[in-house]
Amino acid sequence: MSVILGIESSCDETSAAVVRDGRVVLGHVVASQHELHAEYGGVVPEIASRAHLERLLPVLRQAVGEAGVGFEDLDAVAVGNRPGLIGSLLVGVSAAQALAWSLGVPLIGIDHVQAHLYAGHLVDGEEPAAEVMAERTLGLVVSGGHTSLYDVGGPLDAEVIGRTIDDAIGEAYDKAAVILGLGFPGGPAVERCAAGGDADRYALPVSMLGRESLDFSFSGLKTALLYLVRGRPKTVAGKPVFERSSQDLGEQERADLAASFQRAAVHAVTKKIERALDRSAAGYGRLVAGGGVTANRYLRGELASVAERRDLELMIPKMIYCVDNAAMIAGLAHHRFVAGDVDGLDLAAMSTPSGAGKRKKA
Repeated sequence: MSVILGIESSCDETSAAVVRDGRVVLGHVVASQHELHAEYGGVVPEIASRAHLERLLPVLRQAVGEAGVGFEDLDAVAVGNRPGLIGSLLVGVSAAQALAWSLGVPLIGIDHVQAHLYAGHLVDGEEPAAEVMAERTLGLVVSGGHTSLYDVGGPLDAEVIGRTIDDAIGEAYDKAAVILGLGFPGGPAVERCAAGGDADRYALPVSMLGRESLDFSFSGLKTALLYLVRGRPKTVAGKPVFERSSQDLGEQERADLAASFQRAAVHAVTKKIERALDRSAAGYGRLVAGGGVTANRYLRGELASVAERRDLELMIPKMIYCVDNAAMIAGLAHHRFVAGDVDGLDLAAMSTPSGAGKRKKA
């Protein structure tokens, strides 16, 4: 049995959680910063790191209080130490180092992108839990910074087999929201707008990057949407000048554009999943998905359709565990803890993912 405290501060969510045996979430708190970044239309790193400094201690106390345990009951402290905004990561890593040292317990650093693959295992209280992912699992992470496919052999064993070559899907949603004159964060804003739209009205490109590639690209889709909304730019005094702006859109036209964009973006993902399934000689039995964009209901529905059609078990997180959160950090850390694989107090915050492009057995 293990009781692990997790800390997550890689971007603009300040989160702490207490998880038992890698699955059961005893206490979980996420403090979002959306209101701080909304006026800028995106996350401002300096504002994010300062907000983490202000919010982390209250969030830690609340999570431990919800769990009904004391700090002295913790077996380890885990922290998302990569990838992300370096200033934000440093806040969480420093707090985790101090806690682990003061409590005399192991410190475990976790790649939060790998943790997204694990988030579907988390349950609340005494809910029944699915079997931990076994051999031949196809993994998908879709978020603001990442769009990747993985060949997964277990919680600590994931090899990247496809990734975005430009924008991540979450970033594409954010840029689409700006083009359409919607709010921040862009993902939920586009999804809400698309709900009343006709996805058949506009034929937007679904990039496949050749017949064999498992990589993703969303830059062409973003540009196609921009030209539909604002027209092709003319160069005046060395600067691009567009014919129209998002203010010229009618509400139904805006909704139709959002729906057409969303379908193209999601189909770019599901088509690559199908391609990976077709290319797998041994065959996959399970599809696991994680990351902030898995909160999108249209994507969830399309993933469910793929899983049903291909006779796959689908493991996808509850909505509260789609965003960056500390529960997935603590959950994945359990598997390193029981293996005796822990880090020193000199654990570093790193802006880049671990084992990029290589099989990673933590």
